[in-house]
Amino acid sequence: MNGYDNFLKKYRIYTIISLGIAVAIWQFIAVFIVNNSFILPSFTETITSLYDLIVRMEIFADLLISLYHFAIGMFFAIIFGIPIGMAMGWFKKIDNLMDPLIELLRPVPPLAWIPFAIVWFGLTHQSAGFIIFIGAFFPILTNTYSGFSSVPKTLVEAAKVLGCTKNKDLLKSVGLPSSFPDIAVGLRVAMGIGWMCLVAAELFGVSKEGLGYKIWWYYYLHRMDNVLSYMIALGLIGLGINWVFRYVVEKKLLRWMEGTVY
Repeated sequence: MNGYDNFLKKYRIYTIISLGIAVAIWQFIAVFIVNNSFILPSFTETITSLYDLIVRMEIFADLLISLYHFAIGMFFAIIFGIPIGMAMGWFKKIDNLMDPLIELLRPVPPLAWIPFAIVWFGLTHQSAGFIIFIGAFFPILTNTYSGFSSVPKTLVEAAKVLGCTKNKDLLKSVGLPSSFPDIAVGLRVAMGIGWMCLVAAELFGVSKEGLGYKIWWYYYLHRMDNVLSYMIALGLIGLGINWVFRYVVEKKLLRWMEGTVY
């Protein structure tokens, strides 16, 4: 068993222990201290509610809608964020031209765009996707920019000596491989922010369907057990997305970066 396998084994054990303690504390507080299912449903009530939602297939329909919103936003964030970040990081003139605009828009919270999303797209899937795009676009762009702007000059000069003189060839053979770890970090951060923006956008009524919308809907019905069930589903899906990304990117595409000490 190698170092990474030992790390995974310990991680699973610690995960089980920490979750078990958290569930026990939650159940104790809900039953013996709060004793009000509207303020804080117990763990057993929430799990029962989650089971009912799964059996009725209701939560799966909402999940598919939310994943569709998420896919729309992430797709456009990637196809715009990476090329713009590449251009700004590699070409100084483009950086000087676009940096003021990017720095002006980047601090604006994604949720501030909700009124325009509703005006431009209505209460549609595209409206929710637009909010996710805003949240995910800037982490992808800034990390891509950071990667391309910090490519070691020695690599570029070595490539030129070996006959790689055109910018497109340097971008493909030197810039992209050298910057891929930074791009991967940007994508991972963007997915986390995009998932949070998705829930907030649906909560504020950008869409009439999805996991976030149902949280607000069940709150109005005073079904806080269902609210917590949807919150658990959101956390599990977000965790699953992160795990899949880390496995595909870090353990497959970036295996050469793995350390030896865990």
